[in-house]
Amino acid sequence: MNVRQRLSTARVVDVALELVDEHGVEALTLAAVATKTGVATPSLYKHVASLGELRGLLGVRVLEEMTERFMSTVIGRAGDDAVAALMHAYRAYVREHPKRYAAMPMDPLHDELQRAAGVKLMEVMLAALRSYGLEGPQAIHATRRLRVIVHGFASIESSGGFGLPEGLDDTYDQLVRMYLDDLRGQS
Repeated sequence: MNVRQRLSTARVVDVALELVDEHGVEALTLAAVATKTGVATPSLYKHVASLGELRGLLGVRVLEEMTERFMSTVIGRAGDDAVAALMHAYRAYVREHPKRYAAMPMDPLHDELQRAAGVKLMEVMLAALRSYGLEGPQAIHATRRLRVIVHGFASIESSGGFGLPEGLDDTYDQLVRMYLDDLRGQS
C-alpha cells in the first residue's frame, strides 16, 4: 500500500502536530506536511481544504486532548481537590506540549469548526467548579479566572520568562491556593 492510500484527514492532522511539536506553529505549511507525508501538496486538498482548515483541525485536536486529560483528572473529585488537580493538569499539558498548546485557539466558541470541542473543554472546567454553587455568569467568570491564571503562568513558564531562582512550583501553588480561596469566598 502506498502513502497516498494511507493518507487521511486524521493522518494529515497527526503530521501537522508532529511538525508543530518539532518546529512551532509558524513552521506549519501545507508544503511541509506534504513533504513529511511523501505526497505532492495538491494531494492534501483531498483531506483539508486549506492551511486555515488544517490549523482549525489542529486546534480541535489540542482541545480534545486537553479535555480528555482534564476529564480523567477531575473524575471522582470535587471542590478544591478537583480544581487544584485541573489546574495542575492544565499546567502539565502546557509544559509537556508548549508548541502544540500555542496552536490552541484562543476563542474556539466562536469558530464553527472548533465550537463543539471548545464547549466540551469548558464543560469539564464548569463541572470542576460545580461544587462551589456558582451558576450562570458567576461560573463563567470563575472559569475565565482559572484559564487566565493557568494560561498566563504556563505560557510565561514555557517561554522561559521566569528567570529568578525562586521555585516555580511554589509560585504556582500560591496561585492555586489564592484561586481556591477566592472560590470559597464566593460560594
